[in-house]
Amino acid sequence: MAVPFFSGADVELAVSPHEAYDAVKAAFIAYASGDWTMHPKLYVTNYPAGDFRAMPALGDGHALLKWVTSFPGNPAKGLPTVTGLVLLSDAETGALVALFDAAAVTAIRTAAAAVIAAETLCRPGAESTAVIGCGVNGAETVRMFRALGSDVQVWDIDPARAASVASRLGATVAQSREEALACDIVVTVTPGRELLFPEGSLRDGQHVSMMGADGPGKAEVAVAELVRADLFCDDWQQASHGGELAAGVEAGVVSREQVTDIGRVLMGEADGRRSGRDITLFDSTGLAIQDLAIAKVAVAKADTMDLQHLEI
Repeated sequence: MAVPFFSGADVELAVSPHEAYDAVKAAFIAYASGDWTMHPKLYVTNYPAGDFRAMPALGDGHALLKWVTSFPGNPAKGLPTVTGLVLLSDAETGALVALFDAAAVTAIRTAAAAVIAAETLCRPGAESTAVIGCGVNGAETVRMFRALGSDVQVWDIDPARAASVASRLGATVAQSREEALACDIVVTVTPGRELLFPEGSLRDGQHVSMMGADGPGKAEVAVAELVRADLFCDDWQQASHGGELAAGVEAGVVSREQVTDIGRVLMGEADGRRSGRDITLFDSTGLAIQDLAIAKVAVAKADTMDLQHLEI
């Protein structure tokens, strides 16, 4: 059988930032309500080089399996950090429906989750937004903020990369990392090997979407800062074992009762921000239901696109 394959460019063409935002938001709600299901991601590790991840999900007539990598040292070798495939199947027959470039799906759903959390949890009247890290996922986050009408500052350890992303997407390069980290809304999209927010650095009223610490041993914020913030996550089981919150759980300062799933906030079952002075922190580990949401938007347009078909 011939199965359509969505390259990275095809995914970007098929799924606009607005469509990605709406689809991932709906997926968070479907997961929180129990309509969509998934298993926590399975890690096959080869540290310190990197890891492989298997991520299944089921919802709305489709099943998905994502096989994706994270090898942070790859850019220095001229290779992408994230590679892999997303397989979408018919949940009634088991038939394979489509294949997708995993890096492209990951980038757009990561951006959607970051922006959804920021817009849901930021304080009213928040005036400044920054994205820290201008790799593939960071750049896509900037693109989504800009598509939704937000001005964005960017910062990256590589000034040329920050300048390139800013020029391409209509953002502004922050004068320093400290300037970017002081914004009202901050999205961190780094490899998670360095603390961006040391003890005492989060500002009253600030929101941070932390997208980099998506595996064991990674962190972008000091454990002491977790105690100061109202905590939210995409999925507790994943976040408590391999996300930004994991170090706090291990240290005994973060418990399940202190963390709210973003889907419950979106569906109106739980509070988000409670005051303008609160610090809100969203820990994203990346969910297979988000990948399913993006894949479903894309595959609905397959018949209108000039896609490569693979014989399976």
